Amino acid sequence: MSVELEREIKEIETLAEAKNIKKWSFWGVFSSTFLTILFAEMGDKTQLATLLLSAQSNSPWIVFLGAALALVATSLVGVLLGYWLSKRLTPKILDLSLSILLLLVAGGLIMDVLDF
Repeated sequence: MSVELEREIKEIETLAEAKNIKKWSFWGVFSSTFLTILFAEMGDKTQLATLLLSAQSNSPWIVFLGAALALVATSLVGVLLGYWLSKRLTPKILDLSLSILLLLVAGGLIMDVLDF
């Protein structure tokens, strides 16, 4: 690890301690992420598409591998984008921005249903 990176990490830890920000443990972050993604993805359109592809292809392990790699790739994009944004925006602004974005998506879905 470079000296500059170590210094930045120590500076962030010092600021976190001064502001009483809880430092997450490995297992805390891992289990929170795992459970959130597990429940969010259960029964969604991706799972249903994977079910259909597996039934049609007669190659369940190839479908599993393709779906798993696709989820890893999209998760990587989300993690990198989230990390990049966290360096440029405060958590409060990031939460507000994503909340507004989700409300807009929900509003669009409601409009689609009403136009049915």
